[in-house]
Amino acid sequence: MTLSRRRALGALSAAAALPLAAPMLARPAHAQAATMRISSQLPTAHHIHRLLEMFAADLANRSGGAVRAQIFPAEQLARAGENFPGVARGAFEAAIAVNFQWGNTIPEMSAPTIPFLLTDLDRLRKFGGSEARRFLDAALERRGVKSVAWFYTTRMSIFTSNRRPIVTTEDFRGLKIRGLNPLTDHALTAVGAAPSAMPGSEVYQALQSGVLDAGLTDVSAAVSRRFYEVQKYGTISPYFSVYFHLYANPRWLAGLSAAQRGAIEAAAKKAEEDAFPLTEQTAAAAAGELRAKGMTIHEQTPAETAAWRGRMQQPVIDAFLRAAPEGGARILELMRAL
Repeated sequence: MTLSRRRALGALSAAAALPLAAPMLARPAHAQAATMRISSQLPTAHHIHRLLEMFAADLANRSGGAVRAQIFPAEQLARAGENFPGVARGAFEAAIAVNFQWGNTIPEMSAPTIPFLLTDLDRLRKFGGSEARRFLDAALERRGVKSVAWFYTTRMSIFTSNRRPIVTTEDFRGLKIRGLNPLTDHALTAVGAAPSAMPGSEVYQALQSGVLDAGLTDVSAAVSRRFYEVQKYGTISPYFSVYFHLYANPRWLAGLSAAQRGAIEAAAKKAEEDAFPLTEQTAAAAAGELRAKGMTIHEQTPAETAAWRGRMQQPVIDAFLRAAPEGGARILELMRAL
């Protein structure tokens, strides 16, 4: 562990030891300025990191400098698995997470990653103002964090490998592949693969060392995380949708002035809207970039998509309903209604 990381973790531990009513979590309404530290697992090259930078600039402008977002990319502030407890305790003010990283804590959050359930762009645009979003925001609040924004990240995934192209479901058989979580990984085991769930920041090394035979990520992240250096083949598929969502400590938010909270809400709404053109443009360019870097790219045909859906979707839906007996059926109903 580097000296700077030891110092950062020491500071977080000290902050976490403070009582919940500590001053950093209950700023008086007349406070002139507030800092919103955002812990992120994303590398600076990822397009959602660029979106966070846009959000930070917009927030500073809207608030007249009364709220400043400070972004800590690439797990500089905390590891991905440490973000939720860190924000809930008040060790830092905010974090972003991929929706499926909530796992068993909030299983309903994995609904967008059910294979081939929600990948139509027009339907995805409806999510921000939908009952489905409000349902998930309420689940987050019950867990002690406050939802701030949902950033559309992808509807196009890429399956990468070195051995052979992954085109048919039979091509998955025997592959050690990056998984997402025990729930959505049922799709991969259904076609004979051996998934291993890990955050995106760890996949490159696992592919390079041979711990994994195949990768799974959104097509834009395959560029920003340089998969082309360690993988030869890639198949692009409308496999599922993924959101990065920004959440904050509710006590910290409550301690801000109404104007400060209003600036955060307005900047968050603008960033949610900006995520759509940014994500779509980045994804459109990514396939060409991967080809230019030497990867052999196959874009899935509608017939191939239908064949994958027939083998991979239902096992995940069955597991989802078992994992989320209280809210699973309801969130599926709400998302299908988009």
